[in-house]
Amino acid sequence: MPENTGQMADTAGQPAETVSLKLASFNIQTGINTSAYHEYLTGGWRHVFPGGRRIGNLNRIAALLEPFDLVGLQEVDGGGSRSHFIVQAEYLAQAAGFPHWHNQVNRRIGNIALHSNGLLSRLQPDAVVDYSLPGMPGRGVLVARFGEERDTALHLCVMHLALSRRARLKQLAFISEIIRGLPHVILMGDLNCTHDSPEIRHLIHSTRLCDPLFEVKTFPSWHPRIMLDHILVTPEIRVDKLWAISFACSDHLPIAMEVTLPVGLRWGV
Repeated sequence: MPENTGQMADTAGQPAETVSLKLASFNIQTGINTSAYHEYLTGGWRHVFPGGRRIGNLNRIAALLEPFDLVGLQEVDGGGSRSHFIVQAEYLAQAAGFPHWHNQVNRRIGNIALHSNGLLSRLQPDAVVDYSLPGMPGRGVLVARFGEERDTALHLCVMHLALSRRARLKQLAFISEIIRGLPHVILMGDLNCTHDSPEIRHLIHSTRLCDPLFEVKTFPSWHPRIMLDHILVTPEIRVDKLWAISFACSDHLPIAMEVTLPVGLRWGV
């Protein structure tokens, strides 16, 4: 749950509490545990047919995510037969004790697979908007708003970008237009590019999001070499810690961040 981390004086001279949040982003690969490149071929059937280990992996993921306040999920199944018709965002929310969740279906393959992004939250969003991203169908971004007033609201964006650089640049230009000028933004997801890529540089230059603090390697999970998963924030949100979690239950590692919200930005206080 959100923690009070200290006190600061507000404009009326009264103490104002600061709030710390724990954030996480995780490409869960629909609960498939991949531990080597060859398993993309030998275990490819798991992307189509249900497997016996998927529920156990979801339970492990739920236990990992329980301490967090806000979680963005990618490669979530929205209730296809390959996942035993389970809406995985809902399942993880219930198993980890999150009272609020959202599932954004971006691509549907019959009743087999519903490719989705997901959101788990300790606080109810005032609004959640789903956007389809430009390029080939099947990619999207969900934008959740916590708070009613623009100047004191927190906006959270969860996304999974395309594999090609050209498509990613178009998608990030689209996202930049959505968040440009918003004072308090957290952007997270599997961006399929590294922290020093032209795509990230474009995003930083087009918005108020800050440069990544440093590289934390998230892919592949069994021998992390590069950073494909990111959490970026606007300058008024103080980053206290950023790390990749050593948790091999997908082909990506989860990425986590602890932040302190600016005074006046109300997160359930």
